[in-house]
Amino acid sequence: MRIMLLRNSLLTLCVSLSTAVAADSAVAPGAPGEPPFWSYSGKTGIGTSYEQYHNGAYSSDAATGQVSRVWFSLANGIVTETMFGLIHEAQLRAMQVVVKGPDFVDLEEADTTSETHYLSTDSEGRPTSLAYRLINRAKNGQYEIEKHIFTDPDSDALIMRVIFRSANPALEAYLHIDPAINNSGSGDHAFTERNALYAQEQETTLVVKASRDLELPTVGFAGVSDGLEELRKKGSLESRYTTTGSIPGNVAMMTRIPRTGDLSTIDVVVGFGRTRQAADQAADSTLQRGYEHVLAHYNGEGDAIGWQDYLASLTSLPTMRQQTTDNGKLLNVSAMVLKAQEDKTHAGALIASLSNPWGETVPATKGTTGYKAVWPRDFYQCAMALLALGDTQTSRVAFEYLKKVQVTKDTPPLQADGSAYIHEQKQESAQKSAESGATGWFLQKTHVDGTIEWVGVQLDQTAMPIMLGYKLWKNGVLSDNDITRWYREMLKPAADFLAQGGQVRLGWNDWTVKPPQTQQDRWEEQWGYSPSTTAAVIAGLVAASELATQAGDQEGAKSYLDTARRYSSRIESSMFTQKGVFGDKRYYLRITQNDNPDDGGMLLDNNSRPGLPENQILDAGFLELVRYGVRPATDTHIVNSLNVLDNQAIPENLRVKYTFTYPGVSGEFPGWRRYGNDGYGESETTGINYPATEEPVMNSELRGRVWPIFTGERGHYALALAKAQQPGGEKILSEDQLKGIRDTYVKAMELFANQGFMLPEQVWDGVGNNERHQYTKGKGTDSATPLAWSHAEYVKLVRSLSDQRVWDRYPVVSEKLQP
Repeated sequence: MRIMLLRNSLLTLCVSLSTAVAADSAVAPGAPGEPPFWSYSGKTGIGTSYEQYHNGAYSSDAATGQVSRVWFSLANGIVTETMFGLIHEAQLRAMQVVVKGPDFVDLEEADTTSETHYLSTDSEGRPTSLAYRLINRAKNGQYEIEKHIFTDPDSDALIMRVIFRSANPALEAYLHIDPAINNSGSGDHAFTERNALYAQEQETTLVVKASRDLELPTVGFAGVSDGLEELRKKGSLESRYTTTGSIPGNVAMMTRIPRTGDLSTIDVVVGFGRTRQAADQAADSTLQRGYEHVLAHYNGEGDAIGWQDYLASLTSLPTMRQQTTDNGKLLNVSAMVLKAQEDKTHAGALIASLSNPWGETVPATKGTTGYKAVWPRDFYQCAMALLALGDTQTSRVAFEYLKKVQVTKDTPPLQADGSAYIHEQKQESAQKSAESGATGWFLQKTHVDGTIEWVGVQLDQTAMPIMLGYKLWKNGVLSDNDITRWYREMLKPAADFLAQGGQVRLGWNDWTVKPPQTQQDRWEEQWGYSPSTTAAVIAGLVAASELATQAGDQEGAKSYLDTARRYSSRIESSMFTQKGVFGDKRYYLRITQNDNPDDGGMLLDNNSRPGLPENQILDAGFLELVRYGVRPATDTHIVNSLNVLDNQAIPENLRVKYTFTYPGVSGEFPGWRRYGNDGYGESETTGINYPATEEPVMNSELRGRVWPIFTGERGHYALALAKAQQPGGEKILSEDQLKGIRDTYVKAMELFANQGFMLPEQVWDGVGNNERHQYTKGKGTDSATPLAWSHAEYVKLVRSLSDQRVWDRYPVVSEKLQP
């Protein structure tokens, strides 16, 4: 009997082992998995290695050696979008720790409270590298997870040290990886091999390896057969799969982190490559070099060149720190954030943000750049900020890059879906090239390699490259010979377009541009006469006149200056209403479709908001007239418009100015929306996100919030006004005067930043339903963080205070516009 029982037991054991082996080798069911979405866009950190140029390009011949083309972001305590290749090519959507207890399954992003710190700081506590330490504490109090995150400067790899602390031996920690290879989450395959996890789309590969053997690796389809679903449904990895098979889909990967008592430490490396071999080599070489060596190189410690060296190269940074209220912490981070958001294949390509706005509700079934793309306007802000910091190399390389996104007779047909929308224009004739249309203007939005996305004409985006070139020349970054060459190759065609306009034909866009009337204003939504756009056009033409003189083009010099003066003479008559509906009824309009600002014409619908009469829509765009030198700060039209703009008794939907307070901080701090009736934000009634990938539903009560950039713009105006009001022509402001501006506008922008010193696109203004998001008033929403323009505006404001003159002001403009 005992022999029979033993035989049956052995047979049962053999069957069980056989079943386990079969389960481990089986193809995961459930293809293609649940629909994928991108990640939460309120980033608390972004990172990539610092690389130097070689002859104006990124190359292994530079002193920094091999170029690492990996970027990452952090949000809610976890690694979110991680890019490899071009800066918009996401390969990983999220990577986080999952904790299994006797009666719970926790996800870091939802079930912990998170702190963001920097691994490298100076003696004053200023961050000196984009290497992070995240501390995530369980809401149930049973564990703590510490993670150190950075990339390998010598390899296409991300390294994450995980330190798991818990006195409860029953807890298990798992690593969950959600790939999105080649910038989409629906065409991936996954498999395991020898304690490594792989995800692929075509040949592009992501591999996860570690400094210690990973346990129980498994792959599956998200929401159906992946390890997380197994833990949630069965409490253990009862079924494990080594491959997702031949059917592509939304895959996920999971593995258990080995525990060693109350404290467990493991270094996880994610390697990337265009082939599996390249990804393996990237991960293996990083593991071989090890955590300490890679971090030291990333930071720039010892003989290695890294982020600390970049900060040390910024000649203006030490003096500028004196005009901050946080001792330069945000300034240091802003410098690194601006540099980090540059592509490393196409040197100088500065993007708007390393995020997808409202990403967690944006489908990831196909590729999207989100804000990881080039807009010449945002680009100008960033290049000017880098120049303000003393980074003459990046600002020059960026300027030279702009030729890639200028429309010429050789500009190819539209290559993307052209999702811009203006007036009644539809996306017809999508393959129409620019060959038969006007040239010289700069594309609305492109990939960093120049691939066209949107083709609306925004005249400020054509003026700003001229302004940037002029600024680089006047600052000695471009020589006389340099600027003469660039004038002939790039800036003269741009100036000709600003002066003459023309019939644009590209993609859906078949439009006659008649400057200074613009097809789109700086918010890409309305056509007509815009004070902010016109300010840039005038400044660009005056700068072009100066460059034409330098290049020996006397005819061009006279034509551009005459045109600038003509545009300037018509500003008030075409854009300043005498028959408004607010205050004394006299103020600048945001935009007017014709040159009669008193006719009460209707604007277009925008972002779910029905169009309203133009005299009901206020914005601060007219301050650009002062910034660039087109009008003095004391101009009565400017002053009168500010009084109307700042009226907080205006109906809520049309109101622009808001004030904010912060616990433990004395005073109120100002902020402004883009314009009244702005709908680019969450719904006031339901809290739903802006539908970033489709046309928003009309009357869904979406609401654009306060943007930190306007606090910076207002700080620039406050400086210009203080200078203009100095008695007896005195040009030096007192410390008390500077302090007043610093403690209001600089400090406000520092308070808008989150714990990782990331500045958002928008902050919550306190209006509407907040149940879904639980936003904090005066802190970032889910729109896009960090926004490069926000950081650039902060940097430029600090530089302006340091110089006691507006950094973006072009003195030649006010001089040449004099009668």
